[in-house]
Amino acid sequence: MIETFGSDQIIFLLIVMAITATVAGFFAGFFGIGGGIITVPCLFYIFSSIGIDKSFIMHLSVGTSFAIIIPTAMMSVYTHYKHKAVDLNILKTYGIFVVIGVVIGAFSAALMNTKSLVLFFSLIIYILALNLIFLKDKTKFKIKFNLFQRSSFGFVVGFISSLMGIGGAIMNVPILKFVGYTINKAIGTAASIGFLISIFGTIGFLTTGIIIQKDIPLSTGFINIPAFLIFIPITILMAKIGANTVHKMKKEIIAKLFGFFLIVIASRFLYEYFKF
Repeated sequence: MIETFGSDQIIFLLIVMAITATVAGFFAGFFGIGGGIITVPCLFYIFSSIGIDKSFIMHLSVGTSFAIIIPTAMMSVYTHYKHKAVDLNILKTYGIFVVIGVVIGAFSAALMNTKSLVLFFSLIIYILALNLIFLKDKTKFKIKFNLFQRSSFGFVVGFISSLMGIGGAIMNVPILKFVGYTINKAIGTAASIGFLISIFGTIGFLTTGIIIQKDIPLSTGFINIPAFLIFIPITILMAKIGANTVHKMKKEIIAKLFGFFLIVIASRFLYEYFKF
């Protein structure tokens, strides 16, 4: 456990957390994502290295990620809103179904073991990575966003996001583009939906962790307090920088590079799955 760590090992872990927070925060603002796609894998390895019970490492990583996303998403939404790139009305007609999916997903995750969550995370990341690499920004295909589409897409996005500890924007951005939003407005609006996801995801994993009553060091429910406190100030600052940057440059190349990065993460997690 961490009590046996030397000062150099603790410093190394703090540096890893700070670097992770910097990258996750920037992409949270830039792509309108919550940053969980980067945060969850890093927290997974950090918690593994300090001896957290393997049965609950993924749960703790996902729950902590959601808690970190809340203030990060607030800064991202605020910055995008100043650029007039947020449609808050979508929260009333689409966000409610996302929230339902998040709540059900959070309680479903408590019934799943870490190995299942790792496999699920890997497969979804592969799909999302391919979407970033091959989906062109100028895609003309559009879908009608009636009640059926909103409820079905919303529930699926919320459920998947809850199991993965992400803000859901990496799925919501393409969906909002397909229904007619510009890419910038899709990113800004997706960030606002991610804020909702993070709140209810945090409540869900906090509650289920307390119900299960698993004694995890320095944690409340499935939320690790030190990781939360270290990540917050860095991700908030970087989310603002990322959100401002996205309105000044083209994203096509960066999106593809990020897609390849996700493939690396998914492959590494798939490797961990076969090691269990």
